[in-house]
Amino acid sequence: MIRDDSSLVLSIDNLSVGFGRGQNIEQVTSNVSLSVKKGETLALVGESGSGKSVTANSILKLLPKGSSHYLGGHIQFDNVDMLSCSERQLRGIRGGRIGMIFQEPMVSLNPLHKIGRQLVETLSIHRGMRTNQAEKHAVGWLTKVGIRNPEQKILAYPHELSGGERQRVMIAMALINEPELLIADEPTTALDVSVQAQILDLLNDLQKELGMAMLFITHDLSIVRKIADRVAVMQNGELVEVGECQQVFNEPKHPYTQKLINSDPRGCPVEVSEQTNTLLSVDDLKVWFPIKGGIFKKVIDHVKAVTGMSFDLKQGHSIGLVGESGSGKSTTGMAILKLVDSEGVIKFDGSDIQGLDRKGMLPYRSRMQVVFQDPFSALNPRMSVAQVIGEGLKVHFEHDENKMDDLICDVMKEVDLDPDTRHRYPNEFSGGQRQRIAIARALVLKPEFILLDEPTSSLDRTVQSQVLDLLKDLQQKYGLTYLFISHDLNVVKSLCHYTIVMKQGEIVEQGDTQTLFSKPQQDYTKTLVSLSSF
Repeated sequence: MIRDDSSLVLSIDNLSVGFGRGQNIEQVTSNVSLSVKKGETLALVGESGSGKSVTANSILKLLPKGSSHYLGGHIQFDNVDMLSCSERQLRGIRGGRIGMIFQEPMVSLNPLHKIGRQLVETLSIHRGMRTNQAEKHAVGWLTKVGIRNPEQKILAYPHELSGGERQRVMIAMALINEPELLIADEPTTALDVSVQAQILDLLNDLQKELGMAMLFITHDLSIVRKIADRVAVMQNGELVEVGECQQVFNEPKHPYTQKLINSDPRGCPVEVSEQTNTLLSVDDLKVWFPIKGGIFKKVIDHVKAVTGMSFDLKQGHSIGLVGESGSGKSTTGMAILKLVDSEGVIKFDGSDIQGLDRKGMLPYRSRMQVVFQDPFSALNPRMSVAQVIGEGLKVHFEHDENKMDDLICDVMKEVDLDPDTRHRYPNEFSGGQRQRIAIARALVLKPEFILLDEPTSSLDRTVQSQVLDLLKDLQQKYGLTYLFISHDLNVVKSLCHYTIVMKQGEIVEQGDTQTLFSKPQQDYTKTLVSLSSF
């Protein structure tokens, strides 16, 4: 993968960064030194809050102005000092010579503009392309990153795409100008294993073609094994180990590196009784979105998001819903929670909830909770963590302020968050910490059923392992019932008793998790299993 030309593309020397205002500046990274050569992939790993994204965002000076401070060090890109160069120089480098894939695409994409306009804009700015030429180029790149029907999707707004599709748009946007350096901050977080493999192959091919260097930030060590030449491990804002990929995996020197390597999802689902009652029953569920056209905007076709979905979920059990992005997994979950319109039968605890209106659903809302895939979009940035977690308590219960505060502190401890931080705001937390806030918000109501839509996808392996253990403990303690949507089959195998495989809105295969993963019957399931490292 590394070319003979070993010249440095990026050099970070003793970088220290702090956050705060006035005299109250807290240092978050200390003396970080990294280098990336032409054609090389350096993987930067470590748990949430370790300073990975802070280091990456410092390269293009993308940290919040006013509250962030570069306390020391230098960042050199092609003999340009990135920390002291002008804004004009930075604009010429950002998006053109250095591409960046951000962790949370819904935050990074402009919700007011269609996908095509955002892709065309970057081609116009950095390559001077005319609109027609840029649109053709954009469609080609959407095809490259595995988006189906790119001619249609280029006319869509970000909220009309699935989480995985939004992530692929971000990847296309970062690569469309063929940069010399790509900074990839969790670029495959929201992708299923089949598309993940396509994206990694695409990045590998582009490196060979362009000699592109890559700083790859991830918590998924299986990806690091596949793509990285060298690995840098961060903990608490400091580099604790740097070395060749195989050397770090085979002979890790630092105890923290050893801990990361040993934190892959493992174990079995909690033991459950088959004699429990059915809590959730879904029969012939259908979610079709109308496509309107013509002068009178008549329905001319449908997007068949979900067709013929049927299953029973018993009290205290977990069902895993797997499949590629756009297969209908999240739409199924939203239909069950009555957040999108659907047809078919949905019964919860024996009661038919399909025909209920908003008022009729209110008694069920505290019993049926959800943890969304993208924590930043799901958390109100104007509310403190205590307000976010306590919002449901205010709606469904009549607790006094002291009781509310006790419940919020207790649930924060359960998800491994410091209760003393409850008065801070979501943007002051790392991506993994924000996901734990979202989990705490669902758990505080002590629901019977939780829809978990990729709840661990943005978490590093150590925290993911803790959260999975937490979910199992809570399930065993309270008899919680989970519908678990994920692209990570290792996580599904660890948590779920039963698994449903979806493709293009329909069930491909379903059955006992252990049996389905060890003896898959359908070709699509076999492909998913072969791409996962059990």
